[in-house]
Amino acid sequence: MKENDLHVALKKYFGFSQFKGLQEQVITSLLAGYNTFAIMPTGGGKSICYQLPALMQEGTAIVVSPLIALMKNQVDAIRGISSNNGIAHVLNSSLNRGEVASVKSDIENGITKLLYVAPESLIKEEYVDFLKAQKISFVAIDEAHCISEWGHDFRPEYRNLRNIIGKIDDVPIIGLTATATPKVQEDILKTLGMSDAKTFKASFNRPNLFYEVRPKTNNVNADIIRFVKQREGKSGIIYCLSRKKVEEVAQVLQVNGLKAIPYHAGLDAKTRAKHQDMFLMEDADVVVATIAFGMGIDKPDVRFVIHHDIPKSLESYYQETGRAGRDDGEGYCLAFYSYKDIEKLEKFMAGKPVAEQEVGHALLQEVVGYAETSMSRRKYLLHYFGEDFDETTGLGGDMDDNVRNPKKKIEAKEHVKILLEIVVSTKEKYKPKEIVNTLIGKENAMLTSHRTHLQPFFGVGKDKEGLYWMALLRQVLVANLIRKEIEEYGVVKITDAGKEFIKKPSSFMMSEDHIYEVDDDGSIITNTKSSGVSTDEKLMGMLKDLRKRVAKRQGVPPFAVFQDPSLEDITLKYPISIEELSNVHGVGEGKARKFGKDFIAMIKEYVDENNILRPDDLVVKSTGVNSSLKLSIIQNTDKKIPLEDIARSKGLEFEELIKEMQRIVFMGTKLNISYHIDEILDEDQQEEIYDYFMEAETDVIEEALTEFDGDYDQDELRLMRIKFISEVAN
Repeated sequence: MKENDLHVALKKYFGFSQFKGLQEQVITSLLAGYNTFAIMPTGGGKSICYQLPALMQEGTAIVVSPLIALMKNQVDAIRGISSNNGIAHVLNSSLNRGEVASVKSDIENGITKLLYVAPESLIKEEYVDFLKAQKISFVAIDEAHCISEWGHDFRPEYRNLRNIIGKIDDVPIIGLTATATPKVQEDILKTLGMSDAKTFKASFNRPNLFYEVRPKTNNVNADIIRFVKQREGKSGIIYCLSRKKVEEVAQVLQVNGLKAIPYHAGLDAKTRAKHQDMFLMEDADVVVATIAFGMGIDKPDVRFVIHHDIPKSLESYYQETGRAGRDDGEGYCLAFYSYKDIEKLEKFMAGKPVAEQEVGHALLQEVVGYAETSMSRRKYLLHYFGEDFDETTGLGGDMDDNVRNPKKKIEAKEHVKILLEIVVSTKEKYKPKEIVNTLIGKENAMLTSHRTHLQPFFGVGKDKEGLYWMALLRQVLVANLIRKEIEEYGVVKITDAGKEFIKKPSSFMMSEDHIYEVDDDGSIITNTKSSGVSTDEKLMGMLKDLRKRVAKRQGVPPFAVFQDPSLEDITLKYPISIEELSNVHGVGEGKARKFGKDFIAMIKEYVDENNILRPDDLVVKSTGVNSSLKLSIIQNTDKKIPLEDIARSKGLEFEELIKEMQRIVFMGTKLNISYHIDEILDEDQQEEIYDYFMEAETDVIEEALTEFDGDYDQDELRLMRIKFISEVAN
């Protein structure tokens, strides 16, 4: 076929005068009858690679696609370029008998060029028998990563496709995916029986996307609202892992005057379609969604993608962030990270087969590495997909938070040599965690079973923390001195370059990972240095002095006035009214009214004197969900209902109830739980703990546990702290 014919067809059907990236080569390969495999990043124009050849050839092309929403979107688009609606059809469980008959008739009459089928439908014998008798041009398998159990969206039905296609016709197959690591690519080709396929792989680099990871605090919704308000009128997607969280976040955005809608599989089909159209037609700016949203949704001007919860794999993350900036314009990718979310995801895997758990854990650890690393996020991400990136010369090299706010680098040549020698000495049989434990001399079942704890090198790196060694290991991995053996679930092997390094060590500059400190209620204390936001140190000093004076006047310890994370938040927000102060992390209306007057006066004067530009929209309205829980806890404790019963009635674990009660008293509301404490501690014990908190410089529970050396457990100390704060500070 002449090159010109292709360009004429592209112009005729799609109105484009030139192809994008690898499109032309992929289409030429398919039209020549070759099995073809295309790996193109989201937004790279994958769909044209099978739509154009289908329109140009005789017969019907079968497109196997995983999502009904995706099929509908593409069928509508194809019908838009033809006067005959029959040119493209969907064949799936959403059709009634009459509709199925109509689809079959159009195929038999040669009208249908593209038939979109779910893998589950293609398994049905009646469809296979019908398609066998038709003229099929080729089979396209979109989102082909679903074939691989290593992919981020595994679908067992996909693994049987090769047999089904063989039954229908011996035609070329084209597999297309937007995300595939080298291991996944290999698995796809093997499963489809097309190891002879011509493979086309585009660069995974999206230079117009800016990547940022922020620590996830208890105020994450407020952070999201501020971010979205700064981009009011722009399109964005916010991803959450659960339907419940989708509804909650969408509601909080709506209450705060933003045009947001929820999207998840729990909504009925009509509502989902309506919400999708509202987003496409710009009647809504923001979609809050589970991952079911966005696959194949062709909206070119999505300006930001926020991950409220970190996803299960870097494939998911890459594909979801890839929905931003498809028109090559601005695309901001913001993820909120807390290790607690990772632990939650690990719990979900508990009931699965061991092999699947191993894969899941390996994928999750890659996500942890991405979130915690302080090297170029783009370089880290592209390395994962088997692509080298030079951040000094590559496009988009400065487009991430770590590159814009670099951490100090240190020379680690000697430590790299030690790390590589440990990989060799332990006979290349350990995953990163075991290598780090060997370095710091921390025994576990795996190490003792291999007698590694008895070796002379055990603990050779104990002068540094495990976090340091893990950070170094990740950077050594990206530098290709070691590699992960995916077939063995992430076991680390040394490369030739690594062996050479041991012989002739050279300079290796490393930056340590971000450390996300966790405060007592399990939320992340914003490590301002690592998140690229710096506190106002001068104001911080003034706030601490004032806190000391106010505490002395009130006869309470300084932490009972405001905790350190609250002071840090004040230095970022500069509240100048009681209402604004009550929206600061860990400060509620009660506490703001009781202690706020002096602080507000000082901050106002400081802001005026230093011409400080304050962030807008400090007041974030609540949906009232938390306030109803708060009210219920206060009422039930007033009635002296056993705490275990309160927790049960609200569907909370006992530990979660303690956290809610902590939140209530730390925000300035009194809570009477003496009736519960009187049952678990006698008068002398209560007095001893009370006196400790009165004299202590900090209310951190770990320090109290150390002080009492096992006399009291964590829950007893936490409950006493709630009583103490309630009585002396509120």
